[in-house]
Amino acid sequence: MTETHARERIAALGRSIFQRGLTFGSSGNISVRVEDGWLMTPTNVALGDLDPARISKLAPDGRHLSGDAPTKETMLHLAMYRERPKAAAVVHLHSTHSVAVSTLAHLDPEDVLPPITAYYVMRVGRLPLVPYYPPGDAGLAEAVGKLASKHHAVLLANHGPVVAGTSLEAASGAIEELEETAKLYLLLQGHRTRFLTPEQVAALRERFPS
Repeated sequence: MTETHARERIAALGRSIFQRGLTFGSSGNISVRVEDGWLMTPTNVALGDLDPARISKLAPDGRHLSGDAPTKETMLHLAMYRERPKAAAVVHLHSTHSVAVSTLAHLDPEDVLPPITAYYVMRVGRLPLVPYYPPGDAGLAEAVGKLASKHHAVLLANHGPVVAGTSLEAASGAIEELEETAKLYLLLQGHRTRFLTPEQVAALRERFPS
């Protein structure tokens, strides 16, 4: 993917995410690995209003090279890339249902959501909870980095999901699957529910490693 194409794809995805209500205001950020660094969405800009030419360009060492100032979550994105060399894109949203789940008191911090559907297991896998840190805090990036080598998706407590993927489409597809599963999980509260069995989950993970 050329840098020009990557910029256009980031803007198109941001617009789609914003128009479908998966994030709001100037929340959420997207990044893509390019040959000579990274492209990241700018700080304080709504994903629905991205100008491809003004998307931030960062050097391999994280220095801001061009475009508007990058997202305050730059360190979080770089932590994911550092631990996942094959990651081509990272998407972070404040999607409503995922954030709601991240505030619940009874969560298993090693695997937040149960295996409700096969596609959740295939696209997300295990979802650990990262303890709360203020947005942009260096401690948040460090905490994400400690989990990223084993998990391509994490949920930030009282904040939202972060997902890395081998392509922009893979990352966005996984984070949308996560959000839909969070919505189902909240809808099912108080109902007797049949989740996938451990055997069914193991078979899916063997066939579709995340």
